[in-house]
Amino acid sequence: MTDDIRLKRLHYRAHHRGFKEADLLLGAFADAHLAGLAPGELSALEALLEEQDQDIYDWYLGKSPVPPEHDTPLFALLKAFEFFPRASWS
Repeated sequence: MTDDIRLKRLHYRAHHRGFKEADLLLGAFADAHLAGLAPGELSALEALLEEQDQDIYDWYLGKSPVPPEHDTPLFALLKAFEFFPRASWS
């Protein structure tokens, strides 16, 4: 698979999750970071996208601990990502 196809698949999978909050979070994260991720980070994202949406969202919110296999630099980047900028809430 070419890098271009891999990126397109990841972009699609991040935007079409089935759980609206996960669509918003993962889709916005992909828009902001996908092009700049290293191959290992892309692999970590592929593995993360195999998980259930509610689990990913709970890990992101800190409602449940991130499993060791997903406690990666990529997840730390996702955790630091604010997909609803607070300035727009006022």
